[in-house]
Amino acid sequence: MDKQQTEFDIIVYGASGFTGRLVAEYLSQEYAGDKNLRWAMAGRSPEKLAAVRDEIGAPADIPLVVADTQDPASIAAMVKRTRVVLTTVGPYQLYGAELVAACAANGTDYVDLCGEPAWMRQMIDAHAATAEKSGARIVFSCGFDSIPFDLGVYFLQQEAQKQLGGPLPRIKARVRKMKGTFSGGTAASLKATMVAAKKNPEILQLLNNHFALTPGFTGAPQPPASKPEYDEALGTWAAPFIMAAINTRNVHRSNALLGHAYGEDFVYDEMLLTGPGDKGKAIAEGVAADRSLSSDSAPKPGEGPSKEERENGFYDVLFIGEKDGKTLMASVSGKKDPGYGSTSRMIAESAICLVRDATDTAGGIWTTAPAMGDKLIKRLVEHAGLTFKLES
Repeated sequence: MDKQQTEFDIIVYGASGFTGRLVAEYLSQEYAGDKNLRWAMAGRSPEKLAAVRDEIGAPADIPLVVADTQDPASIAAMVKRTRVVLTTVGPYQLYGAELVAACAANGTDYVDLCGEPAWMRQMIDAHAATAEKSGARIVFSCGFDSIPFDLGVYFLQQEAQKQLGGPLPRIKARVRKMKGTFSGGTAASLKATMVAAKKNPEILQLLNNHFALTPGFTGAPQPPASKPEYDEALGTWAAPFIMAAINTRNVHRSNALLGHAYGEDFVYDEMLLTGPGDKGKAIAEGVAADRSLSSDSAPKPGEGPSKEERENGFYDVLFIGEKDGKTLMASVSGKKDPGYGSTSRMIAESAICLVRDATDTAGGIWTTAPAMGDKLIKRLVEHAGLTFKLES
C-alpha cells in the first residue's frame, strides 16, 4: 500500500466511545487550522458518530466511516483508506485481533491504548513478521500505559549516555503524585485478562513474566514490587503500582528493540509513593489491598470522569538511576487526569508522529521509545501538556 495515496492520515476507530470522543475532540481543536491533517471518525453507528461530531464541535465535513469488529470486511475496507488506525475499542483481546491482522497485512500503521500483555504477545507472535514485510508500524500502549514510563526511562538513559558514557543498569520509577481515575476500559481489560488466565495457564505464565514481550530473551531477575516497602533514599513509603504489570513489560521490550541499549542485565521497577511515617505506611497497605478495579463497582466501558475532573487531574513520575556511584534523576509529568484527559492527547500525538515525524521507522510491532523516541517526546511537550526534565 502506498501510504501517501490513502484517503486519510488518521482514522479514529471508536470515536463515539468515551475515550475515542476525547481523541476526536482533541484533534478537532488542537489541529483546527491544520488543513494538511486528513482525519475521520469511525465506529459501528453512523448516527452516533454524527451526534458526537456535532457535540464536540468538530467540522461538519469530518468524514464518518462505518466499521465493526464483528464484520471483518468492514475492518479490511477501513484500514485500506488510512495511513494510521487509532483505536480506542477495547478490551483489545476481545475486539482487537482482526484489526491488528488487517493493519499488518495491508501495511497500515496502528496505535492503541492496550494494557493487556498476554494478548500483545499473541499479536507479536502472530503478526510481527507480516508487519515487517508490509511496512505496517504497530504500536501498542500509546496512553498513560505506557508512554510516560517507556519514554521516561528512554529520556533518562539518553542522558546517562551523555553524562556517564553508558546506560544506567538499574532504574526505579516512582509515581510521586497522581490525581485521576482509571478508565472503564482499563477495568474491562483487567477483567477480560483474569477470565482468559483462568481458562489458559499459558496466559497466567505470560502475565507473571517480566520478559513476556521479548520473545527469545530473558534478562536479569526483576524486583517483584508487589508489597509495601519503605524507600530509605526518598524517606517515604511506597506501594505496588497497578500499571507496573504492563509498563515494565513494555520498557523491557523497548530495551530489546533498541538492541539492549540499556544493557542485557537492565533492572526496572515501578511503585507509588504514599508518604512518610505511619500514615504513609497505612496508605501503602491500603493501596496494596485495593481490588476495586476488578470488582463489580469498577467503572464500566464508556463511563468516565466529568470534564472538570479531567481538567483538574495530573501526574508526576520520578525516575532514579545509579551508575558508578553517581545518581541521575528525571521526571515526567502531565496535565489533566492520566486515564482520559492526558491519554487521549498522547495517543493522538502518537498517531500524528507516525504520519509526520517517524517516517523512517520500519514496519514491525513496536513500543513508543524505539518507534518514535525523541520525536514523540518533542510532540508531547509542544502539544499534549507533558514535561520531561532532569532533576538534581
